[in-house]
Amino acid sequence: MAAADAKGRPLGVRLVRCPQCGGESPWNAANKWRPFCSERCKMIDLGAWASESYRVPVQENTIDPLTEPPSGE
Repeated sequence: MAAADAKGRPLGVRLVRCPQCGGESPWNAANKWRPFCSERCKMIDLGAWASESYRVPVQENTIDPLTEPPSGE
């Protein structure tokens, strides 16, 4: 049996915060849902992306390349 800390976690395993629930999640190959702590958290996050709850910010381009010449000419 591998050595463990006071909470029963294997020593030497890096723990990260689950992006969904904030709980501890081991960052190693044994955690198939990493960086999430569970399949549930992974699926909740996937659902948020699918329903467009998360969005990547886009900077609108105010120059219309069809009507305005490129700058510097």
